[in-house]
Amino acid sequence: MTIEKLAIIGGGAWGTALAQVAATGGRETLLWAIEDDVVTAINRIHQNPVYLKGIALSPAIRATSNFSELSGCDAWLVVTPAQHMRAVLSRAPCPNMPLILCSKGIEEGSGLMLHEVAHSVCPSSPVAVLSGPTFAHEVAAGLPTAVTLACEDEALGAVLRDRIALPTFRTYLSSDVAGAEVGGAVKNVLAIACGVVEGRGLGQNARAALIARGFAEMTRFGMAMGAKRETLAGLSGLGDLVLTCSSESSRNFSLGKAIGEGRNPAELMTDRRTVAEGAYTAPVLHRVANERGIDMPIVAAVDDLLKGSAGIDGVLEQMMARPPRPEAH
Repeated sequence: MTIEKLAIIGGGAWGTALAQVAATGGRETLLWAIEDDVVTAINRIHQNPVYLKGIALSPAIRATSNFSELSGCDAWLVVTPAQHMRAVLSRAPCPNMPLILCSKGIEEGSGLMLHEVAHSVCPSSPVAVLSGPTFAHEVAAGLPTAVTLACEDEALGAVLRDRIALPTFRTYLSSDVAGAEVGGAVKNVLAIACGVVEGRGLGQNARAALIARGFAEMTRFGMAMGAKRETLAGLSGLGDLVLTCSSESSRNFSLGKAIGEGRNPAELMTDRRTVAEGAYTAPVLHRVANERGIDMPIVAAVDDLLKGSAGIDGVLEQMMARPPRPEAH
């Protein structure tokens, strides 16, 4: 199979950064965006000032809002918000077209992982997952980055890897699609918790403890979902967790920080152009964990905070009052 012309579905910061990767060397790349101002800016001035300000984009990137133009591409990198992925894929010319899922989350209504959503909508399309510790502005600027590309079909995975790999965008292959997705989804929720710790001024010790115990929750959930432990300890799990929980460049961390400073979660989530996926993942992750009997107290606490059903001080006291247990649990 030959993969040459790629379509990037989603004109946000991450989609634009991936288009920059795909267009390296002047390779034709089509970026679909729903916003007319984004399409116009990319085509006229080779920038995306709405989502990725200050980054000069390759002239090989052409933007469009016409979905029918995507049918001529060899594969799609799907970078829509997680809760919109089903609707977007329902418009896809599915037969045998590889889909690389680059969003992170769990479908709210169904509780399905995104690769399960893709398989249900496009059953004949091979599915891969791209995940790892990535800030879009650094990737677009060509700074060193390493990611996981998970694909059940090893031969297809190698072809897709070779198409997007760069000296500054190192891509490690895996067959563990579920593991790559679990890490990306869970870390967003944990990043909100770490942001709350920062906004509340609780210190670096507390954040380090939260990352470690959050990783334990991620591992428990991942193993129950069929993930491999080594995937969760790799780039798409622990690596992404550390990055997202440690910087205000993370929208999830920034959301949590603002909540920790006393701002209202509902008001913070009204800006639809800066989606903090963890806010949408927290309730469904909490629900699925409860259904499967998986203990995830940090996830539960974030869900309570976002719903406004508990105050920060009450949630912290409740977590600190949990009975002592061996660290391995």
